[in-house]
Amino acid sequence: MPEVLSIVDRYLAALRAQDWDALAATLEPDVERTGPYNDVYRAREPYVAYLADVFRTLAGYELAIARRLVAGDVVVVELSETIDTPSGRRRTDEVVVFDVSANALIRRVGVYIRR
Repeated sequence: MPEVLSIVDRYLAALRAQDWDALAATLEPDVERTGPYNDVYRAREPYVAYLADVFRTLAGYELAIARRLVAGDVVVVELSETIDTPSGRRRTDEVVVFDVSANALIRRVGVYIRR
């Protein structure tokens, strides 16, 4: 179980730092990411490219983790992401569900936004 949490912590640290090589190293080659608007990215390279492209547009990005829950090979993270917008700081509260493979890499990411 520690390696399950460790790989997710490495993913989140890489996301916070916008270190795309480190983030890619946490993902299975055939990772699947489903976003809050049912947008789906399959495979490591397209997903990491998507993140890098989105983050180029985000000023003042901050990631704060409220809590993490582990159940077997699944890690649930309650977090908030905050960015600068023309009208001021904007915070989005989310839950991200990570499925970790037997290889201790992330095989699935599901993002859910609190409304």
